[in-house]
Amino acid sequence: MNYIFDGSLPGLLTAVFEWFERKPGKIALKSTEMFQPEAFAECLLIESNSDKADRVWKGLQKKLKKDWLRIFYCSYLSEIPDAYNHLFQFTIYIFQNELGAQNNYGNEHVIALAKYAKSVEREKHRMEAFIRFQHTADGIFYTGVDPDFNVLPLISNHFKNRYADQQWIIYDLKRKYGLHYNLTSVEEITIDFTNGVNCKNPSAILLDEKEELYSVLWKDYFKSANIVARKNTKLHIQHVPKRYWKYLTEKQLS
Repeated sequence: MNYIFDGSLPGLLTAVFEWFERKPGKIALKSTEMFQPEAFAECLLIESNSDKADRVWKGLQKKLKKDWLRIFYCSYLSEIPDAYNHLFQFTIYIFQNELGAQNNYGNEHVIALAKYAKSVEREKHRMEAFIRFQHTADGIFYTGVDPDFNVLPLISNHFKNRYADQQWIIYDLKRKYGLHYNLTSVEEITIDFTNGVNCKNPSAILLDEKEELYSVLWKDYFKSANIVARKNTKLHIQHVPKRYWKYLTEKQLS
C-alpha cells in the first residue's frame, strides 16, 4: 500500500501519525510529484494536518537528540524521492524502539538518513564558501544560486551574522524562492523576474555603477596573486569543484 503526501514536512509527519492510527502494515510513502499509479497497489492520499504533524515532531524531540533532529531535517531538505520513504520508515522505527535506536547503523533507514544529511551538509558549507554577491543599484546585495539540495534554510544564519550591516537577497533559481535580509530579520520571498534578473548575474543596468569596477579589480588581484608555477589543477578541483566556479568572480576571467 502507498501513502501519497504533498511533499511537505508537515505532510510527511502527518503520514506517520496516520500509520500509527491505522496500523495498516507495510507502507511506502511517496510524494504526489513522483507518484506513479500501480495496478495492484492501494493508495491513501494524506492531507497535511498541523496538529498531527506537531504531535509527531514533539515525539521525535523526546526520542532524538539535536544532532539527529538535524540529520532528519537535512535528509528532508535533500529532496531525494527515496529519502521521503526512508524518513517515514525511520520515524516509525524510532517510535517502536528504545532510546538510542538511531545509533543502530545496521538499520537501512539509519544509514540512508546519515548519507543524505552528509551530502546536504557538504552542499551547505560549499554555498557558504562560494556564494558571491553583486551590489544592485537599489543598494541590495544579490546572488542567484541553484544548489543541488534545498539548503537555503540552513545557510540563513551564517549570512545574517556575516553580513549583518547589509541588505541582501539569496535567491534559489531552481526552487523559485529566496531569502531577504532587511537589517533586522530574514524572510522568505519570491520574485517576479523581469529584464535580465532571472540569471546568476543580473544585467549591468540593474547593478551599482561601481560593481563592474570592483569585479575588474578583484580579477586583476587574483591574476597577480596567482603563482602559475605552483598551479595544481587536480587538487584545486578537489577543494573547489567545477560546478561551483559559476559563483566565483575570479573564474569569469576574460
